[in-house]
Amino acid sequence: MLHNIGAANMPHLTPSQLDHYRENGYVIVENLLDPTADLDPVLAEYEKVLGELADELFAKKQIASTYADLDFDQRLCQIYNETGQVHAQHFDISLPQGNTTDAPIAVGPSAFAVLRNEKLLDIIENLIGPEIYSNPVQHIRIKPPEQYLPGIPKDHHGRIAGFAVGATPWHQDNGVVLPEADETDMLTVWVPLTDAFREHGCIEVVAGSHRDGLLHHCQSNGIGLFVQDKHLDSDRVVTAQMKRGDVLFMHRLTCHSSLPNVSDKVRISFDLRYNPTGQPTGRPLFPGFVARSRQDPTSELRDTEAWAQSWYDTREKLSRVDVPTFNRWPSNDPVCA
Repeated sequence: MLHNIGAANMPHLTPSQLDHYRENGYVIVENLLDPTADLDPVLAEYEKVLGELADELFAKKQIASTYADLDFDQRLCQIYNETGQVHAQHFDISLPQGNTTDAPIAVGPSAFAVLRNEKLLDIIENLIGPEIYSNPVQHIRIKPPEQYLPGIPKDHHGRIAGFAVGATPWHQDNGVVLPEADETDMLTVWVPLTDAFREHGCIEVVAGSHRDGLLHHCQSNGIGLFVQDKHLDSDRVVTAQMKRGDVLFMHRLTCHSSLPNVSDKVRISFDLRYNPTGQPTGRPLFPGFVARSRQDPTSELRDTEAWAQSWYDTREKLSRVDVPTFNRWPSNDPVCA
């Protein structure tokens, strides 16, 4: 069982929570966010994104209807099945690797409000200090129930694999950035917008793995970067079941994964990163911003449109150049054979 050590509406970590983070490489703060005030606006924003996607696909005659009468979960699964594709990029708050020319990105005001949420920043300040930079390695994870996706290809185990929609493999977030950020005090902030219990495909962590250093990652076209099981201590695996409003804060070297969604509900979460301002982000081509500065509050970005434009400008710029790889680990790595 996970140690539920958070307390409702606490703006700062307690000494025991700080000790838990230092010892285990993660801490869960319960009831930190208000589901109605903080999270529902984001879900409404993604309802709109899904509607726009449906309109686009219907206009291209790739789906038979916009399915406007269905709820979000049913509509998403119907569109994924009918097209035979996972349209994860339409919802994401970051750009993909490679060609970005036509890449959609969802950089709306409600998503930006979460990135700048004062309650999140209060806890982040406890862990990395008062000069806080929003690291651009950030994603929305929308994980539909696998039982309702017969039209999406499965792996040899009969499961959907990969970060975009299925179970995610064991990895460290330090492993998915460039070596220039190896000394960056990067913090992962995982925010479930819907309940994330075992059946929904919640996060699992290897407690204390942040003390093991950066592990070797292998690369697979099906699942992305992953740490081989032989490097993991299964006795230290903790299942991080969380309800909406809870938030997981995790060290950059903490090894973690997520389970498959075997429920009947879509699981939605934000996967965010922050680091002290001035330290390398590990993704220098992508735009971050100052989320909090006690030293110079005027340096903080508070303009939603400016944030969105920074991503649009980056997309346009990257469409004109050869984008270098974001990964340090080669796909033909003999260590992984």
